[in-house]
Parts: sequence; C-alpha cells; structure tokens
Amino acid sequence: MQKKHQQHRNQIRIIGGIHRGRKLSFPPAQDLRPTADSVRERLFNWLGQDLTGHTVLDLFAGSGAMGLEAASRQAEKIVMVEKNRQVVNALRKSIDELQLRQVDLIYTDAMAYLNTQSDLFDLVFLDPPYVWDEQQWSDLLARLVDHLKPDARIYLEARKIPPLADYWQVEKQGKSGISQFRLLSYQIDRYKEMKSDSDGKK
Repeated sequence: MQKKHQQHRNQIRIIGGIHRGRKLSFPPAQDLRPTADSVRERLFNWLGQDLTGHTVLDLFAGSGAMGLEAASRQAEKIVMVEKNRQVVNALRKSIDELQLRQVDLIYTDAMAYLNTQSDLFDLVFLDPPYVWDEQQWSDLLARLVDHLKPDARIYLEARKIPPLADYWQVEKQGKSGISQFRLLSYQIDRYKEMKSDSDGKK
C-alpha cells in the first residue's frame, strides 16, 4: 500500500485540453508539491479552457503540472523554469513524450531568470517554496513586473499570501488544504502612476 501511495504521489494527470487524461511522473524532491487537480480545474475555469495565443511563464515548474496543463490547452509559448537538475530531467522526458514544441525548459533559479531574460508574458504561475519570507516575495513581484504584458494575469499559490501592491488586482481567490491561491491581474496604469509618484519624491 505504501508503494502504491508513493507512486500516486509522484504522478500528475493533465485534466484538460488535447492531452487530457495523460499521466506523467516526477521525482521526489524537497518543496515539490504539485497543485491539486481540483485547484487546477478551478483555475482553468477562471482563465478559460483555451489559451491559444497566450505566452506563459511557469517560474517554479516543479512537477510541471501548471506549465504542461497550459501547453495542453494550446498556449502559444510556455517557458518553464526549474533549478533542480533531477526534476528538469523528468520534465524534459514529459515534454518530449507529449511532443510539446512550444515549451522552453530552462534550468536555472527563478530570480536568475528574471534578472537575465527579457521575455514578456500574458500569464505567470508562481508557486515558490512555502519557506519563502515576505522580502523574497517582495523582490520577486517587483522584478516580475518587467516581464508582464499589459493586463497580464498571475496565479499565486502560497501558505500565506504576501502583501500585494495596489497594482495587483485580485480577480479570484481560494484555499485548498494549507495552500491559499489568488488569480491577480496586473494594472499597468496603476503601476506607472505609483512609480511616477515614487520617482517624484526622490
């Protein structure tokens, strides 16, 4: 029974799109916790089932549950960022099995990616380790702004939702177990207004 339970824990199932029902394996790793099927189903009900034309960033890819789900729903481009080599190897195998040519898998740290790349995205998945503190969240969200298209949306999952600046509008929210999650929209006009006010006070 233990072996069966462990095997189940190390699998994800794609719940929608052209690869619906496919099961993919991932290795056990510290802080790796796939978003529950029920949460993903709710999220993609919020987002819409078809992501055609969307560019997507899965910044803490882990099991690949979010990025691969977006690919199954025909997002135009998905960048998946993961810093664990063993997990990256498993993700590469899943991407190859599903022949997802629109997925770009990058082996690096999340902040390193944001600091060195310039791609812009319509949708971002953020599910960092639960041990992240408020300062880490603040740094991440501040840096993320440079990678967002106007009206971009961000899915954020955490044990405790960090403080959010006024230019993040909460569209939807929920809770699953010890996880809280939010769907945010980026208010670029509000961001520019706040940045202008801040620069004027310097």
